[in-house]
Amino acid sequence: MEDLQSAARKPADAFGWWFVLRGREVLLDADGGIPCGASPLVPAVGRVQRLGELDGLPCYAVDLPGDAAAPAGAAFVDPKPQLDRLTQCAGSMLARALEIAEWDRAHRFCGACGAPTVQRGAAIVRVCTNEACRREHFPRVSPVVIVAVERGDEILLGRSHHFPPGLYSVLAGFVDAGESAEEAAHREIFEETRLQIGDLRYFASQPWPFPHSLMLGYQARYVSGEIVCAPDEIEDAAFFRFDRLPSAFPLRATVAHWLIRDFCRRHGRNWPDGA
Repeated sequence: MEDLQSAARKPADAFGWWFVLRGREVLLDADGGIPCGASPLVPAVGRVQRLGELDGLPCYAVDLPGDAAAPAGAAFVDPKPQLDRLTQCAGSMLARALEIAEWDRAHRFCGACGAPTVQRGAAIVRVCTNEACRREHFPRVSPVVIVAVERGDEILLGRSHHFPPGLYSVLAGFVDAGESAEEAAHREIFEETRLQIGDLRYFASQPWPFPHSLMLGYQARYVSGEIVCAPDEIEDAAFFRFDRLPSAFPLRATVAHWLIRDFCRRHGRNWPDGA
């Protein structure tokens, strides 16, 4: 596999897709797409990682300093809305780029001894340079459970304090150390709403690179309890009938949206193509 440091010094020598990042932003070209070609449209001042292939072409993540300027006609934008615009494969590669860049930024020094770390070749691992340590640092993945709780023809939705106005979603929370995903699902629903659930079943998973989560989607049946919102977690929660849902939904390219869409379709609600 090619030497990524050479690619970093001479990015114009490599032809492929360029996922150019500036902090939590991604660069789009003049056509509003991911740059593709012989150059990432920016000076060779960023850190480069080889991500894989898309449509037969190599993909690169380029991590730029926070003060980097976009070239003429291009722009740095919030990557979340782009997940709805891009193809599934391109969206997955963008998610990988964001997570790999975050890993590279966060592991320049060893968390065990503080010595610098190095990455040799294209392997996604940084190794401590302290001969007495030599710890390997791989990308961190933080599992999150996200649960669609159903009560007949109703689904439990809530809104966080930081959600846009009107937006409701299914409830989610991180898996604690020493806890299974299933235990976390029961605990999170109870902590946030004081509801008991049953018949928990796996639905789907999705990487969520903000900054390094893995969403584990579940469906469950309401068993008992009255909703009491945890004020430090959510500002509102309620059961909504399939034909009386809030007007705002999560992005289409999210497991939260897939769970709500699946619930509605099973109860006869028609969804437009692509919704």
